[in-house]
Amino acid sequence: MSKIKIFALGGLNENGKNMYVVNVDEDIFVFDAGLKYDNDINLGIDYIIPNFDYLVKNKEHVKGIFLTHGHEGNMGAVPDILEKLPEIPVYGTKLTLEIVKNDIDKKLLEQLNFNEIKIHSKINFGKNDIFPIGVTHSIPDAVCYVLYTPDGAIVYTGDFTFDSTMMGNYKTDIGKLAYVGKQGVLCLLCESFYAEKPGHTSPQNRVGGFIKEVLNKSNDRIIATIFPAHFYRIQEVFNEVSKTNRKIVIMGKQLQELINNAINDGYLSISKDKIGTLSDLESKYSVILISDEKEKPFANLERIIKGFDKYISIRDTDTIFITEPSYPGIEKRLAVIMDDVAMLGADAVCLSSKKHLGHHASREDLMLMINLMNPKYYMPVKGEYRNQYANAEIADELGIPKENIILKLNGDVFELVDGNDTQTTEKIETDEILISGNKGDDIGDLVLKDREMLGENGIVIISCTLDKNTKKILGGPEILTRGFIYVKESQDLLEETKALSKQVIETSIEDNAKRVDYTKIKNDVRDTLGKFFYTETESKPMIITVIQEV
Repeated sequence: MSKIKIFALGGLNENGKNMYVVNVDEDIFVFDAGLKYDNDINLGIDYIIPNFDYLVKNKEHVKGIFLTHGHEGNMGAVPDILEKLPEIPVYGTKLTLEIVKNDIDKKLLEQLNFNEIKIHSKINFGKNDIFPIGVTHSIPDAVCYVLYTPDGAIVYTGDFTFDSTMMGNYKTDIGKLAYVGKQGVLCLLCESFYAEKPGHTSPQNRVGGFIKEVLNKSNDRIIATIFPAHFYRIQEVFNEVSKTNRKIVIMGKQLQELINNAINDGYLSISKDKIGTLSDLESKYSVILISDEKEKPFANLERIIKGFDKYISIRDTDTIFITEPSYPGIEKRLAVIMDDVAMLGADAVCLSSKKHLGHHASREDLMLMINLMNPKYYMPVKGEYRNQYANAEIADELGIPKENIILKLNGDVFELVDGNDTQTTEKIETDEILISGNKGDDIGDLVLKDREMLGENGIVIISCTLDKNTKKILGGPEILTRGFIYVKESQDLLEETKALSKQVIETSIEDNAKRVDYTKIKNDVRDTLGKFFYTETESKPMIITVIQEV
């Protein structure tokens, strides 16, 4: 018998940043390691990943990171984690690993431990086994994982839906799921993203008819946005375009490589005759695909709208087509995009989040999964807390005892000993790592506070030059401001600032002429000017003093 601990480092009470940990005695299994986008809450932050200090402290016990599929919310943190922990094995299907490797420095790749898994092929880890089962999602090769322990199976569904029309690499193996359920499931970790939506997701996840309508109504060029690695939507676009005389122009090196590799590997069924080149950009019969890689949603489209793209400029005859329904967190951004497009005179079309759904499990899909698994314990994961709660209500309706439905937040531990809940109150310390640009280090709260101060009140720089021997002022003080005041209309304020700065510097030098304490001078200037600026303008700009000797 075993002691099992289940908890999340990310993914609970939030969208994205999914990272779930299962400890079986000394063995640690990590399921998914994703990121989430900041959506302008933190200044200058491109994306956020879970704090993985727990893995650093226990790296010798980590058996691997097991990825369900190749979407950023589930695997986007892997490159950042491997920079600090290159020895940790990473498991995933062929396509998933290919997508992960595209985000990793080529020099680092040689020393990493990637393991390609085969669907329905068991992987042994001593007394524990991992068994991947194919599920339906908007990307091929998506899997759920069954972790067989001495006390029973722990199942993590990843992202899924049930759609009988999706075959091949998209197909859910219901037979295998039912077989696992018959053997006995100790705990089921199941996604909650669409738990509040009634019915099945299918057929609302299929939008071929809507794409066809957009193609027929548009008499000119179409610029279509594609979310990264949503292969099924790319396939739908190509399917409908193939019935017309249009050509698709793929913009962006990463998107081009992604689609070309997917065609070569059989994940996309696309005639290369329908793929155009840059020479087709101005054609009224072109469909231009754009996408964003590890950027804020619609970043590339925004660049085009603002006229900063060197290849594309929007014409009033264009149609801008958002090919994915909006999700919580980007509604405001999408509304701004639609308004900006309208101001340019072009048409803007987007999928309705009410009529069209992504490839996630709605209420009836969740019911089917619970019935197939018939778990002893049920743990809703992935989604905001209201989604988790709605998921828990579904399990309650299906007869799972309320005390066996586990609602947790990030870091809260669910502990099982000999297959029974111990009611532990243990909590693992969790946090977020804020990533700016391509540097994988945490930005931290102090930097964010500085950015907030600069954004709200601007900056004032005081520069002064002293004689090295006499310590007398040779030049300055000079005042430079950015984002604080309109200089042309504030000359009196600047003159007073110079006078105050000079007075503080001279006083500090006179008090101790032999050995000037420059740190004290900078602090005195900051304190004096800070009070002065607040009195005059009610603003608190960042004040930096630069003093040099010659």
